[in-house]
Amino acid sequence: MPLPVRPAVARLPVYLPGKPAPLGPGGVSYKLSSNENPFPPLPGVIEAAELACAQMNRYPDMGNVAVTTALSEKLSVAADRLAFGTGSVAVLYHLLQAFCEAGDEVIFAWRSFEAYPIAVQVTGATAVPVPLAPGCVHDLDAMHAAITPATKAILVCTPNNPTGPTVPHQKLADFIDAVPDSILVVVDEAYVEFVTDPQAARGMELMAGRPNVVVLRTFSKAYGLAGFRIGYSVADPEVTTAVRATALPFGVSLPAQAAAVASLAAEDALLERVAALVSERDALAAGLVGLGFDVPDAEGNFVWLPAAGATATYAETFARAGVMVRPYAAGNDSDGVRITVGEPAANRLVLEVAATLPR
Repeated sequence: MPLPVRPAVARLPVYLPGKPAPLGPGGVSYKLSSNENPFPPLPGVIEAAELACAQMNRYPDMGNVAVTTALSEKLSVAADRLAFGTGSVAVLYHLLQAFCEAGDEVIFAWRSFEAYPIAVQVTGATAVPVPLAPGCVHDLDAMHAAITPATKAILVCTPNNPTGPTVPHQKLADFIDAVPDSILVVVDEAYVEFVTDPQAARGMELMAGRPNVVVLRTFSKAYGLAGFRIGYSVADPEVTTAVRATALPFGVSLPAQAAAVASLAAEDALLERVAALVSERDALAAGLVGLGFDVPDAEGNFVWLPAAGATATYAETFARAGVMVRPYAAGNDSDGVRITVGEPAANRLVLEVAATLPR
């Protein structure tokens, strides 16, 4: 007789990670399916991580004191507002586990970050996805209309993964002010360092006077620490205390903490790399538009290529050329592929392959 798994767990959708890149003609191989940073670690990061590895016989600092101090200074926020986990997605899990249970509802745009429905359902709460508006943007009016007495949290991904657009700052501020104070509004800014739109939401500013607002950020994308898994939340101290209470003890490793501190100290190099990736992103998006594709505004380190029923064909065509992209195929008109901005040669190849795609 099989052991009884919780119904909420048995119904969980499966998170599909980006696949490794295949070999194309001449051994060409580019993995553009996971929004990874193509640059090597920032200056000083490897050295800091190596020193930390020499202490692997010791447990990590459960309080994340060094990285908390460094980040508190960088963001000009009190240390009691910061909570850490193995990536911002882990912090989201901790947050929802602290506040949600069976009978609660969590609203988010769809399509958006694939981990959202999983993180919601594992708590026993009900996911309430709200379709994106034309242009692949958040439909804040529809999200507000979806609020019920059971709503416990609303997740807002800006820039939205996988489609790219940001949520305008004033529109999000007005939306939050129209949401009951008892509902958490989680502003997921995993790609915030790549944003160039001056009208885009500024999560840290939205927190002022709004204790129900939580900001999520990560070291995985712009800082290039995806393999070390470290992200954080900025929130009201009471919310932060709850997040820390549900966090896995000693969750963030010694090398990850050391690497994050070293990365924060390499600000100049970080900004140079982000600027280079933004330039490549804009050129890639413009190139795809020039080929006749309806590419939404791209404000992360990726672009979205709407494909509808041709999604699988697009992904297979890229794969044959040695480029692994991320297909999202649910069988409807909102399907498409997400393409991470890689090194210049990879981005040029993307445009060459895209020119051969049916549309």
